[in-house]
Amino acid sequence: MNEDFLQFIWKQNLFSKTSIFSTKGNAIEIIDVGKQNFDSGPDFFDARIKIDNVLWAGNVEIHLKSSSWYSHGHNTDPAYENVILHVVLEDDSPVVLKNDRVIPCLVLRFTPELLNNYRKLMLSEKWIPCVDEIGEIESFFVRNWLDRMLLERLERKSDEIQKILEQNNNSWEETFYQVLARYFGMKVNADPFQQLARSIPMKFLARQKNSIFQLEALLFGQSGLFEKFDCEDAYLNKLKLEYEFLADKYQLKALSPGQWKWLRLRPSNFPTVRIAQFAALVHNSQSLFSQILHVNSIEDIAKLLSCQASEYWTSHYQFGLDSNEKVKILGQSSINGLIINCVIPVLFLYGVVNDSQKLKDKACDLLDKVSAEENSVTRKWKECGVNVKSAYHSQALLQLKSNYCDLFNCLQCEFGNRIIRSVDI
Repeated sequence: MNEDFLQFIWKQNLFSKTSIFSTKGNAIEIIDVGKQNFDSGPDFFDARIKIDNVLWAGNVEIHLKSSSWYSHGHNTDPAYENVILHVVLEDDSPVVLKNDRVIPCLVLRFTPELLNNYRKLMLSEKWIPCVDEIGEIESFFVRNWLDRMLLERLERKSDEIQKILEQNNNSWEETFYQVLARYFGMKVNADPFQQLARSIPMKFLARQKNSIFQLEALLFGQSGLFEKFDCEDAYLNKLKLEYEFLADKYQLKALSPGQWKWLRLRPSNFPTVRIAQFAALVHNSQSLFSQILHVNSIEDIAKLLSCQASEYWTSHYQFGLDSNEKVKILGQSSINGLIINCVIPVLFLYGVVNDSQKLKDKACDLLDKVSAEENSVTRKWKECGVNVKSAYHSQALLQLKSNYCDLFNCLQCEFGNRIIRSVDI
């Protein structure tokens, strides 16, 4: 057992409330357990407790043993001087403040089944701790908790994008361009793709946007990938010459080619193909984020993100190596990935910054119209009987798995809460 579990018992009012007395025999009545504090200081603020019929308002501290007050250094911390009740599992030492006031101590009593349920979750070695019990949770509570998980995920992603926005002097178009580039690289090449976008400000690309050839020269040259391909290829050589001119004009320095990953990638996802498609998107679009702000359907957003690599790439996946002809159009699953990981979070952040609930709701509504992601995590959730109807649900479930299930944060999870509390108290 740990203090987190005792805090959970206190917060949820799961302790015995009949004939409550302090260790010194003072009658205690809990009016309000207070608000849990997740920062430094006492565990609960603003509690209201009657002690011998006198109403006290203040803070509550919770420990497994009362002696922890001293071992944790609370006796020298002024933040703990307003504690009105010390809640423990075992009273092994009285707590006396500097003004000689003895803090009343309450030994918490609760049904053992609560602890048994908690331990079962904590000791689970299954895919998620509650895999055997999750099917018993009412769908209403499942939906509500997934709503909360989605908001948490969007807020986390928004915080990351906010930092990029600040680096870009609050330029939304520049920020959108960089975040979009990151997810063009998918998970495996996200970092080098974002570095590539940051190394070429949009204003440089805008000056060359009418020429797909010059855009490819800039992007491939900056990527450093020219160094990887030592071959006689007429188009590659033309791009190299053009990049030398543009790099000198804009004072650019190429990235290291070693950052790009190729292993176990399908040819259609090679960095070369993705960069060519990104160049095509820049070539065919203007003020992309502003356009997205003014469309209201997933279909229209998908059209804005649709792109096809230039003619050279119809017969190539890499420079200098011919392949069977195939037009390199950005696939629907890739477009969905860009919508899920870039469009929706940036749109949500725009709503936050501009205090627009309408825009935040729009982001969530759009996400509910995108197909759910297909991966090992979503497949496992389906096996658990959880309905994964759209990207709204798959994103929420990814958040739940990584931030709660994997970390055994069952006490902070609605599902874990209900499973632990499923006893007669």
